[in-house]
Amino acid sequence: MSHSVTSSRRGFVASAVGMGISAAASAASEAALPKVKFGKAEVTRLIIGSNPLYGYAHFNSIYGRAMREWMTQDQRLKVLKRCEEVGINTWQVHFDQESVADLKRYRDEGGKMNWLLLGHGEMMKNPGLIKDAAKLDPIGIAHHGNLTDDRFRAGEMDKVRDFYRMVQDAGIPGGISTHNPAVVDHVEGRGWDNDYFMTCMYRVSRTPEESRREFGEAPLGETYFEKDPERMCKMVRQTKKTCFAFKLFAAGRGIDPAPRIEQTFRKIFAGIKPGDAVIVGMWPRFKDEPKENADTVRRVLA
Repeated sequence: MSHSVTSSRRGFVASAVGMGISAAASAASEAALPKVKFGKAEVTRLIIGSNPLYGYAHFNSIYGRAMREWMTQDQRLKVLKRCEEVGINTWQVHFDQESVADLKRYRDEGGKMNWLLLGHGEMMKNPGLIKDAAKLDPIGIAHHGNLTDDRFRAGEMDKVRDFYRMVQDAGIPGGISTHNPAVVDHVEGRGWDNDYFMTCMYRVSRTPEESRREFGEAPLGETYFEKDPERMCKMVRQTKKTCFAFKLFAAGRGIDPAPRIEQTFRKIFAGIKPGDAVIVGMWPRFKDEPKENADTVRRVLA
């Protein structure tokens, strides 16, 4: 074995141990994950999401800070490379200066995953940034889900349509992200020409008033109700467009006990279409989540 190959392998093992991954789990290649066709790309049905990479815990500020402190840029690059090694070929991420810097470094260091982009922050205020993002070759750009739900509530869905059409004009598939099944129903009922949806399995954007009307009371913080996935999956099956399902595990609330993870993957894959995929956030501080998730999805879809 050459010195360069030996050094490369040692470097990966050291990286793996830094993420709490055993040397045994860092074995070379992994079997391919099932893929679906999306535009010009082939996308694995398991996609890594970006929230844990950037400290968006959707739980509380302490957990978010813990995520953020561990997830330095070096650590994010290790996680992305690990995902690629276990067979995941797509990374879903929001658009801002930090994520763009990570993308450029990831590609400079040989990373090959597809880049599925979520409009975020300044892009939502300045759609002119769509053209800048398009130069980075994303496979899709979606209107941000929280803002979609706000605009749906305010009767301003024309702004959502204008956004994804600007994406399409830039030569990129244009999508709509949402946490509310009624948004999918609204869009499909009007025959809009968006290319895809990002569909949250939990309607976390309910306002306290909406929760009180629906359930008689409001929770503390975001809303995660047990039948929300069923409600969204019903709408996913009613559209022919590709859907990327996300927040399968209620932002970490649904990962215990451990067997529940496979049960949830089975439930969601059974509820969406064969041409759809799932987006899962990963924070492998204590275990090799990319490998565990990839192995579970292979088993579920076998």
